Amino acid sequence: MEPSLISPHSGKTLSIMGGTYRIVIPSKDTNHEYAVIEMVVPPGGGPNPHSHKDFHESFHVLEGEVECTTADGTVTAATGTTIVIPKGGAVHNFKNKSDKLARLWCTVVPGRLDEFFEEAEATHGDISKLEAISIKYGQVLLPPDYWEK
Repeated sequence: MEPSLISPHSGKTLSIMGGTYRIVIPSKDTNHEYAVIEMVVPPGGGPNPHSHKDFHESFHVLEGEVECTTADGTVTAATGTTIVIPKGGAVHNFKNKSDKLARLWCTVVPGRLDEFFEEAEATHGDISKLEAISIKYGQVLLPPDYWEK
């Protein structure tokens, strides 16, 4: 594989969970070794609690802030902070609780989360279809009130 230059506006853009996700480096271009996704999360946006045991995921907050929740509690990740979710299946989620957009740089190892997002966008919020796609990609989706139990 040769070095490449990726322009700031290249890559497929998806509408996911009310946010805009741009596939910067698709996993198909890395032999599924990794993928990079830019996530623009509006106020109130972010995924429900979920887990995935077979891939490492990290988020670097480029702009704004998000609240990240795990079994250890909730922390605010401001601009410049990196959130690391190691392989193993820890339940986690993030939400933009501010009144401004948050922009995250997400890296997943190995790749394929980008492919999950592409299929998830096509469900248009149909939860049964989304759950089936999640299983296909090794993810477990949990209800929005998971942490309240």
